[in-house]
Amino acid sequence: MRIGLVTGEYPPMQGGIAAHCRILAQTLSAQGHSVMIYTDPQGQSDDPAIPVTHHRGRWRYAALKAIDNWVRREQLDIVNLHYQTAAYQMSPFIHFMPEMVRAAPVITTFHDLRFPYLFPKAGRLRDWIVMRLARASAGVIATNHEDLTRLRDHRQQTLIPIGSSVHTALPEAYDREQWRGRFGASPDDFVIAHFGFINHSKGVNILLSALSQLVAAGYPFQLLMIGGRTGASDPTNSAYADQLDQWIASSNLTDRVHWTGYVEDTIASAYFAAADVIALPFLDGASYRRSSLMAAIAHETAIVSTKPRVSIPPFRNADNLMLIAPNNIPALAAVLQVLYRDRDLRAQLRHGAAQLKETFAWGPIARANADFFRQVIEAQR
Repeated sequence: MRIGLVTGEYPPMQGGIAAHCRILAQTLSAQGHSVMIYTDPQGQSDDPAIPVTHHRGRWRYAALKAIDNWVRREQLDIVNLHYQTAAYQMSPFIHFMPEMVRAAPVITTFHDLRFPYLFPKAGRLRDWIVMRLARASAGVIATNHEDLTRLRDHRQQTLIPIGSSVHTALPEAYDREQWRGRFGASPDDFVIAHFGFINHSKGVNILLSALSQLVAAGYPFQLLMIGGRTGASDPTNSAYADQLDQWIASSNLTDRVHWTGYVEDTIASAYFAAADVIALPFLDGASYRRSSLMAAIAHETAIVSTKPRVSIPPFRNADNLMLIAPNNIPALAAVLQVLYRDRDLRAQLRHGAAQLKETFAWGPIARANADFFRQVIEAQR
């Protein structure tokens, strides 16, 4: 197949969708498909087999015409729009892409269906414009169970999870204690790590509050924040990160909280392995939509997260994840104390994550995408 991926984010831009599209494109290409990318001017391909076409200007009406011309020129069989509410400069025009691109069927992959910000007092228009994109698409892919529920009435819909955005490969001659020493952790310290960009939904404020309680109680806990801070798509993240910095300073936690900044995959993997537990206390619950959770699973770590809002059978409490109520500082502090004391439970969680990670392997993910593309093409014929 000749497959076109349209994405508002592509490496070297930082973000889960940028990494997802890059790895998906590379995996589809390795499986024998011709893959092309249409993206922001910053996006660059490091694979000569995957050409990148850059959109010029803002994502407005002219962008849709340019995409249609690109589809015709490249004689694409299918177009896969990767949609997330904060991408495409929050432009409403992208929601009309299926009608404007007529040369090939448009399949939309929804990385989340949460309402976009359009303009003040948009009200019901937010939900309407996202759902009309779904209805107009020839097929829809939900990356998580919550969104699949909203898309079930679509004639061509499926659930395909995302995979880890971080390649799991440790540096040569890896020494765990040496890497822990890089941020000042001693052999007796218990290192909690968080991975992923900061925003209000990640519950980082809950994690910091739990850390403050534990440090005040005398526990030798350190918090390692792995990865870039805020990403490029959501401008509100920077203000939130600044608020957290102020809270850390005022709570005398500066020497307990360590930031790696954006790092290459091998460095991120080294820090994952250096941690005793990964804490991801999402305010909206653990979900397939969270690439940071997929990365923690891929690294076979002991993970603490929050109870999903919907049933997700593969996530099993005290087996492959520790799941607590969202927005609950005492519960998070308590489970971190338990894990600090219980090595066997940490080992069980790591074993459970190793079993769970096969669900999110990139080979099966790419094949599932290609199979669905064929299904939609055949239905269109």
